[in-house]
Amino acid sequence: MDRSTNLDIEELKMTREQYILATQQNNLPRTENAQLYPVGIYGWRKRCLYFFVLLLLVTMIVNLAMTIWILKVMNFTVDGMGNLRVTKKGIRLEGISEFLLPLYVKEIHSRKDSPLVLQSDRNVTVNARNHMGQLTGQLTVGADAVEAQCKRFEVRASEHGRLLFSADEDEITIGAEKLKVTGTEGAVFGHSVETPHIRAEPSQDLKLESPTRSLIMEAPRGVQVSAAAGDFKATCRKELHLQSTEGEIFLNADTIRLGNLPTGSFSSSPSSSNSRQPVYELCVCPNGKLYLSPAGVSSTCQSSSNICLWS
Repeated sequence: MDRSTNLDIEELKMTREQYILATQQNNLPRTENAQLYPVGIYGWRKRCLYFFVLLLLVTMIVNLAMTIWILKVMNFTVDGMGNLRVTKKGIRLEGISEFLLPLYVKEIHSRKDSPLVLQSDRNVTVNARNHMGQLTGQLTVGADAVEAQCKRFEVRASEHGRLLFSADEDEITIGAEKLKVTGTEGAVFGHSVETPHIRAEPSQDLKLESPTRSLIMEAPRGVQVSAAAGDFKATCRKELHLQSTEGEIFLNADTIRLGNLPTGSFSSSPSSSNSRQPVYELCVCPNGKLYLSPAGVSSTCQSSSNICLWS
């Protein structure tokens, strides 16, 4: 017990000595003057900072004013900008719109009560491309012509989608019920024409003409020309040939006349030569030429055969 008590007394003494020493150190006068350092920004740095803050404030005010002015001029609203309206079905433009760069859209249509007008100072070009970006079709409306470049061009009727016109590299098909050419010069074909029927309009004449070359009509099973209520005339300057290689030439009419045939001279007596000869005999030369000879009691062709020598 005595030993533990002595240890506690010693500890108290040491604690008291430490406290006294600490108190004495704090009460000692300081022999050196402490140096003071100012805290903050002073001088030209402070002026530059205020200048930049002021410049930033002015810039923010100008940007805000310009933003408000742009919103006012462009007529920005919740639904869109100016004549541009954003709807659930897409974008709607009202009035005249100008596009300075290419326009890529899926569908363009006008209002129900207004037409759709595409206008350009030079031309209007519509391009169609595939998934690889290659040009597959092009429609160009220019000042001089309308050009379409595609594999096949088709024009269909609004009702039932009936084909009216189609064109490709091989052929041109016209599906209309009637093809009407109103030009004064008619229709000009550079090559052959194949058709089952050529008909003129009611009360109009049908004329097939080749001004400088020949007009040829061919059919393997026959060519038929019929005039039900009028005349049929075949006129040429030189020779008219009727030829049948295997059949015959059949002339069926109540009266058959051959005009402008040469007439041979034959006289059995001087008195009869001065009289009028109303009846003639039809004669044929060896080369097929026909001529008339005055009729007599018997054939007079041999007497008038000098006409065959002239041919």
